[in-house]
Amino acid sequence: MNWRVVLFSLLVSLLIIKFGMCQKIEPGLKTKAEKRPNGKSKSGKGPGKTPASKPKVKTTPETPKEAQTYLTQVVNKGRFQKAGDTLTVHAGDTLELRCKGNPVEWAVPAYLEEDDEGRLRTVQHERYGTLFLANSTAADTGEFTCYPIHCEDKDCRKQYDKGVKVFIFFSDPQELFVPSADYYEVIQLRTNWPTVLPCQVTSPLAKVTLHREFPLVEVNVDGQEISFDVKKGFIIHRPKQYHAGSLYCVASLGNLRQSSTKYMLIYVNYPAAPPSPAIQASSDTEAVGQNLQVTCTVIGEQDVVVDFTWEYPGQKIGRPLYTQDSVQTVQVDGQNRQRTQTILLVDEVREVDQGTYTCTAQNLEGSRSASTSVKVQQSARTNTKPKKP
Repeated sequence: MNWRVVLFSLLVSLLIIKFGMCQKIEPGLKTKAEKRPNGKSKSGKGPGKTPASKPKVKTTPETPKEAQTYLTQVVNKGRFQKAGDTLTVHAGDTLELRCKGNPVEWAVPAYLEEDDEGRLRTVQHERYGTLFLANSTAADTGEFTCYPIHCEDKDCRKQYDKGVKVFIFFSDPQELFVPSADYYEVIQLRTNWPTVLPCQVTSPLAKVTLHREFPLVEVNVDGQEISFDVKKGFIIHRPKQYHAGSLYCVASLGNLRQSSTKYMLIYVNYPAAPPSPAIQASSDTEAVGQNLQVTCTVIGEQDVVVDFTWEYPGQKIGRPLYTQDSVQTVQVDGQNRQRTQTILLVDEVREVDQGTYTCTAQNLEGSRSASTSVKVQQSARTNTKPKKP
């Protein structure tokens, strides 16, 4: 009985060993994720695959901003102050301005542009330009501008949009107005165009009023119809007929009171646009020996002068120009308008009168033309044969 128990135990042991052998892993297969050199495992990746690298983002270097141009006034020695919208300098002092940039170009008041005394000079340094004005006078009052210059190779241009301006008053206790060589100055008042009476003062502290010479009255300056700009003078924003006449400015500062140049204002009804002529011939086809009329008409604003000129075929042989001109007021869409008309008269038409007729109408704003063509036909002739005897 014992030997049977021993035999049964051996059989059970063999079965257990055989079952364990079946559970061994086949060569080449992996059941666990392989360890990476850094000790971390990458899940979800098959053998032979390499991890995707992140794309590198290229960084574009920022374009350096252009240095801003600005003006600086040199005050005494070693002292500087940034120039604002305006500056006041005592007449007789030396003005020194610096403008950052290389190169730069300067613009000065017209009076200084004509200066031939050597009072004005400019110097270009490595990083800035300098303007010097010696022995300054009240007449130097005006706008000073520094323009940076942009160069590409040898091509240089002035950068007008980056110009820096400063208006400088050269105050003179004896001159409240910028001196003028003219006793009278004629200024044209144009319809709907602002007009400036250039009575510029040498000190922004001066009080300025506007006066009419005949009759002698002070003109009301309400800031809307007429306003005062300390840099320019008085501005008439929408000139009318009643603004015409002789006017002048009066400035007062402390105990000093002075009058400006007199301004003779002449009103001109300035048109809004060039004229638009319409042309028409009495006939598109005319027979030799007949009379031809070509009419050119302009409908426009009242009190506006319109001038006409003609081009016509007969000019080539020296045919003289005969016209009839007229100006009338007509109703157009319920409004009074001006009809200006010219009629070209061609008597006893000939073959040389065939061709294009052009009328050009011109006013203060410009000119426009209109054309038409005329044909000339031979007159019909009747030939009668002599009777046979």
